[in-house]
Amino acid sequence: MKQTKMAIVYDFDKTLSTDDMQAFGFIQGLGMEVNDFWNECGKFSKENNVENILTYLYLMVKFSKEKNIPITKEYLESCGKNVKFFDGVKTWFDRINEYGKKHGVTVEHYVISSGLEEIINGTEIAKNFKKIYACAFVYDKNGVPVWPARSLNYTNKTQFLYRINKGCLDILDRSVNEEMAHEKRAVPFSNIVYVGDSETDIPCMRLIYKYGGTAVGLYQPNTKNEAYLRDLLSRKRISFVAKADYRENQELDHVIKGMIDKIEIDTKLQSTREEQCL
Repeated sequence: MKQTKMAIVYDFDKTLSTDDMQAFGFIQGLGMEVNDFWNECGKFSKENNVENILTYLYLMVKFSKEKNIPITKEYLESCGKNVKFFDGVKTWFDRINEYGKKHGVTVEHYVISSGLEEIINGTEIAKNFKKIYACAFVYDKNGVPVWPARSLNYTNKTQFLYRINKGCLDILDRSVNEEMAHEKRAVPFSNIVYVGDSETDIPCMRLIYKYGGTAVGLYQPNTKNEAYLRDLLSRKRISFVAKADYRENQELDHVIKGMIDKIEIDTKLQSTREEQCL
């Protein structure tokens, strides 16, 4: 059977994890309440006209220095061990990969997140991703953060979808901007599924939806977020909504397996057409 690729691209916070990744030990390690930290971020952004993601990266470093708590790369990765995930996440990747294999589809998993790469790398699910695109720090000779290496906000996250599409995964690879025939691209947009949970995912969702891919809004039942995502669905801005539950036979499981089935059928039909054109 001819193999074809499919990419599932995930936001991280409140898409895979049940809360923002900093809330699983990092903020508490500063001696702060979670809401207090984010309130300080909001206040600093407004007072200094600073983009939200740069604000939280700056305050992570600032507060750690003030409290004499060094946040080395190793420390941040250790925070990842405490991250909690939605039901079914830990077994999700092997199950979906196996289903894809049975249907002639090689499934690749990616993260595009405004969270911190170091914390994600410390989680038990990090090994499942072909590539993790997230914020990160530059470190000095003592392993202490001194500057942002990357900052991903809701708009610049979209560049990484093009990298996945074209196979230019290295963030310094400028060939991503060059013209490339669609048949030569690593993963067609039609074979990309983006899974996100909030308005910060809209640019990525819109791009994927526009180019024939699948955008899934992940909700927690009876929340404002559920109503928001269902409104997007009704206005045809996303493809599906699904409960934040990765277990077998749940909504998301059905949607992703349905996409694998569709890709399998599309691949067979394309092969038939190519044979007939010989």
